[in-house]
Amino acid sequence: MATENQTKRPKRSVQHKQQQQETEFKEARAIARYVRISPRKARCVVNAIRGKSVDEAFQILQMSPKKASRLVEKVLASAVANAENNAKLSRENLYVSHCVVDDGPRMKRIWMRGRGRADIIQRRMCHITVVVRSKD
Repeated sequence: MATENQTKRPKRSVQHKQQQQETEFKEARAIARYVRISPRKARCVVNAIRGKSVDEAFQILQMSPKKASRLVEKVLASAVANAENNAKLSRENLYVSHCVVDDGPRMKRIWMRGRGRADIIQRRMCHITVVVRSKD
């Protein structure tokens, strides 16, 4: 038991909230979940923008003819908006620090074949995560 003259420390949840307020946010993230594109097709687009500045990443995505580039562009725009509005970071100093494409669930469909047989078609989904960080 603590004596009366010792000060009690606050709860862990209160400490965590105070730490979050004290530390300055240097990054912002955006996640698109259950996107209807194969993760393998989306990864080649995401690999092209990893480590680039935000303006350069937008130029790469706009010039790319792939469907995944439109989806990743939306997620990147959302991450930049989160950085500007929530973390109060300037757009000029932002770069894509972390971006990944994870597997999502698969929709299984039946494809009828000859002689009464059937094959299973897997329609893949993915989760796209983009994190932008300030250079400062």
